[in-house]
Amino acid sequence: MFTGLIGGVGRVRALARDRDGAVLTIESPLAAELRQGDSVAVNGVCLTATAVAPSAFDAQAMHETLARSSLGALEEGSTVNLELPLRPADRLGGHFVQGHVDGTGVVRAVREEGFARVLEVAVEEPLERYLVEKGSVALDGVSLTVSSLLPGAFAVSLIPETLERTNLGGVGAGAVVNVEVDVLAKHIERLLEVRT
Repeated sequence: MFTGLIGGVGRVRALARDRDGAVLTIESPLAAELRQGDSVAVNGVCLTATAVAPSAFDAQAMHETLARSSLGALEEGSTVNLELPLRPADRLGGHFVQGHVDGTGVVRAVREEGFARVLEVAVEEPLERYLVEKGSVALDGVSLTVSSLLPGAFAVSLIPETLERTNLGGVGAGAVVNVEVDVLAKHIERLLEVRT
């Protein structure tokens, strides 16, 4: 379980793809806090550290992960948002983020609005129904608030702190981002389906 408050930005040092999936080697000071077998969110995708060094770690991404997220499009040198799991005694400053990406969205517009930067993100209908104005959404693992709903899309406003501490500061129109909708909305939908 994560909060969507990014602990740091890492860099993909190596990316090995084969018929079984992909192995990512990610450089980050956060690697010093990991042990082999620990969970870590990489651009919002919960992965397992399979090898750990003081300044880097390896993680495997299976076919399902590569197909459902933007991790398959990463290249050597790409920056990624990293978050370590929530500890029971930690403050919950964002929202409950599972690291189970529901799909991807495409940034269709970026505009400045005062000190904030607004991203408009287009999503397909299966995800659109889970979004509500002022509700929670995670983009590349970053906990955000939906500022408005648009036809086939939604908008989020990023404060300077988010722009500086995450890779969303470098996102432009056309970028593909991982989207995780609020898990509560999915559970409510499922409960209603079962009752009818």
